[in-house]
Order: sequence, then structure tokens, then C-alpha cells
Amino acid sequence: MAARRGATGRRLELGIQLKQLRENCPPVEEGRARGMTRRAAAQGLKALSEASLARVENGELNFRRNVGDLRALLKRYKVSDDELIEQLIELNREAPNEDWLPQYRSFMPAGMPHFVGLEAEATQINAYHPTVVYSSLQTESYARALFEVQRPVEDTTSEFIQRNVELRMERKNRVLTREEPVRLRVILGEAALRIPVGDDEVMREQYLEIAKLAKQDHVSVQVLPFKRGYRATNDFTILDLGDLPARVQSDNAWGGVSTSDKPREVDRFTRRFNTMVGLALGLADTIEFLEDLARR
Repeated sequence: MAARRGATGRRLELGIQLKQLRENCPPVEEGRARGMTRRAAAQGLKALSEASLARVENGELNFRRNVGDLRALLKRYKVSDDELIEQLIELNREAPNEDWLPQYRSFMPAGMPHFVGLEAEATQINAYHPTVVYSSLQTESYARALFEVQRPVEDTTSEFIQRNVELRMERKNRVLTREEPVRLRVILGEAALRIPVGDDEVMREQYLEIAKLAKQDHVSVQVLPFKRGYRATNDFTILDLGDLPARVQSDNAWGGVSTSDKPREVDRFTRRFNTMVGLALGLADTIEFLEDLARR
């Protein structure tokens, strides 16, 4: 299983197993039934702090530069099974299929590199956006126009825009055209299609692109029209990661990306999504709606 995962999936699987080992290891602190705190686990290790251990357990870091700390941590957790130790060391080795991502890291907001890695691991993505076309449905022209209109406010550069457009198109390609493409289900608020981005030709091309993608077997798009009824006010994405815990992602007000694998949060956003599925136009009506907008 580890060999088939990308770098983020391997880090996530490693982090999950290390957290379980920490929480279930023989107690070393007086008054604890089992396990140890992150502070106790990281104490005395060369390159591992309590904060960095939290990031390791969350799948954001690994021990790429200091495998010795991983071995020391496993010893601290009383892991003596040689096969398990080697399995975890193998998970710690970087997978080669994310070598494209580092070149974009300096242009990405906080939390985004981790999310992009998770996105590539997903078997299904359920996404909702009330006011903007979802990233994996965007054309290059729409994405560029979107970044350009934000440029005076966000004080970004031409290089920032170019790199982010490239990144968005690369993500779209990796989600929709890989050997086993992700099952993508998207709900777009009607405002996402009515608010103009760029000129009429940019919008016409975008409408036709969404309609084309929606006709593919692994893509489903629904428009949530202007009408009374429930609708979420914030965009969000739910990532089904197969046998790893599902994640929910939402943009925050500071321009960063927040993710959570807490079952309560994933369930809460799943209920929101499923409620809007029942209120939105069906697939055929959505395609007709898009093609009508393009004709106008």
C-alpha cells in the first residue's frame, strides 16, 4: 500500500501510525494509564520538538533529514518488532511523484502544499463553492483573470500570478486525467457562474469547459440556484482518502487553508454537502443551464 501512495499519503500514514504508537505505548509518566505526551516523546531528540512532532503526526513533515530521530522515537515507544520498524522507515522515504510541488511552495498560502498533496491522494472529492468556479473546473483564462482582478488588493506580482495559474492547471490535470481519475462531485452556487471574471469570452469558455467536464463519467457538477433553502456560506472540500481518514478543507479569512480529519467535522460538512445536493439542479439540468449561459 505504501508503495502506491504519493509523498503526502506516505507522510500521513506514517503520522497516523506514530500517533497511535505514542498514545498506546507503556506509560512513562506517573499518573498516566498508557501513552505519553508529545512533549515527553520529543524530549532530548536532536531535531524534533513538540511542535514538529505534531506536524509529523498530522502528515505535514517526516524525518527526511534525521532518520535517527525516527528510530529513537520508536525505541521510546517500546517498538521492538523489526518488521514494523522497517515498514515505518520505508514510509518515511520520500515518494518520487511530488517532485513537481516544491517549485510552487513559496507562492502558496499557509496549509496549501499539504492540501495539494492530499488532493492527489484522494479517491473522491466533494467540493462546494458559492461564488467562484471550483479550482479543478477552471480554464486557464478564467484562473488568470481571477488572479488579475485580485492583484491590486492582494499586492501580488506577475510572477505570482503566472506560477499560481501554472499550479492550478497542473492540479487540474493531476486530479482529472491521472490513470485512475478521482471521482469529482462539485456544487457551484449560481453566483459562481453569474459573477463575471474577465470578459465575455472568458466566461463563455468557462461555461463550456464545465459542461464538457460534467459529461465525463467521473465528474458530476450541480448548480445551486438562487432560491430559498439551505446553503453553506463558505466554500469547502471533502477528501475521501480511501483507507486513510477523510479530510475536510476550508479557506480561512487570512488566505490560508485549514484542514481537519476529526470525524465530527467531516460528518458536519458531509451533511451540508448532501443537503445541497438535494436542492441543486440535477446533472442534465446543470449542463443545459451552462450551455444556455454560454449562448447568451
